[in-house]
Amino acid sequence: MDKRVYLLTIVSFIVGMVELIIGGILDIVAKDLEVSIGQAGLLITIFSLVYAISAPILLVLTSAVERKRLTLLALLVFLLGNVLAVISPSYSILLIARIIAAASGSLLVVLCVTMASNIVSQEYRGRAIGIVFMGVSGSLVLGVPIGLMLGNAFGWRAPFILITFLTVLSIAGVYFFMGKIDPKPAIPLKRQLATLKNRKILFAQLTAFLFLAGHLTLYGYLTPFLKTTLGLDGTWVSIVYLIFGVAAVFGGGIGGTLADRFGSKSTILSVTVVFGLSIFTIPHTTAIFPLFLFVMIVWSMMSWAITPAMQSYLIEASPETSDIQQSLNNSALHFGIAFGSLIGGIVIEHATVELNPTVGGLFIIVALGTALFSMTSEGTLLKKYGKTRV
Repeated sequence: MDKRVYLLTIVSFIVGMVELIIGGILDIVAKDLEVSIGQAGLLITIFSLVYAISAPILLVLTSAVERKRLTLLALLVFLLGNVLAVISPSYSILLIARIIAAASGSLLVVLCVTMASNIVSQEYRGRAIGIVFMGVSGSLVLGVPIGLMLGNAFGWRAPFILITFLTVLSIAGVYFFMGKIDPKPAIPLKRQLATLKNRKILFAQLTAFLFLAGHLTLYGYLTPFLKTTLGLDGTWVSIVYLIFGVAAVFGGGIGGTLADRFGSKSTILSVTVVFGLSIFTIPHTTAIFPLFLFVMIVWSMMSWAITPAMQSYLIEASPETSDIQQSLNNSALHFGIAFGSLIGGIVIEHATVELNPTVGGLFIIVALGTALFSMTSEGTLLKKYGKTRV
């Protein structure tokens, strides 16, 4: 397989890391910029929201631009966003920086997937795409502990300095090692959204949205939760996040294995149930730290175990629109991150962080319902010139 796929994986890892990298240091950001933790949490919300909306729109608008050139332009804009974050003197400027980074980053991930599939032969195409997505998923779970360790040691701007440095290296790598790739016609946004008329697909995507929303309601504010309920200091918070990240990565692999052995439907339902039970249990384990760690590891593993099963289920439900569903699922996940972090911030502002797990668990209950509805629904799929039963 072409080794340049790993370069694109590194790019996707760097882009994905920016989304949640300040999740563990929200209290530091809030104190320095003189805002509440809830307002600091909006920095995650706005990033995820812009990311989810921008990806399909920008892909259509830039469909005629040569892929390598577009990747370099997107990397330069992404670099600008992160440099602005480093020097931002106020909350409002940092918010603008996050918007710039999110819009360019959303396009970069899609471009990495597109380029990876073009530079390898047909038999390696699926593996290449999977490796690139591993970069994204890995960054989402490891970005927080990396940001936390750097933030606690050198201040909240340090993670963005690291991202800036890595982005410069990525620009050099793409410029010197990637060849030109001609663009392909983009799928119109209207046609992408039309696939959601299939009830199986609509409720599957809604399940992904609700699952991540429930997860981020707590995970987005795990630092204040750990400090408030367990009294942990910065070092122990870093350790907890690192354990969480490693468990989540293993969880993704376990989820794929379960989906292959027991089927995507059974895996989605069982993972959702176990995840819901673990998040509801967490507030009742804080008096016994080892027990808390055990339940947190289960919660962490289940948080990403659902992803490969959901991807498989979407392909099985609508194989003829599988590419569209992967794109829409990416947007659904980031809408979930945005909504969950928003709700988590509201809970903290108007109640207490100790309620965040319970509120997150309520979303998981609804997600279980939408998953069941999707699996028991036949639905219709609107194709380009007619309807087909699925």
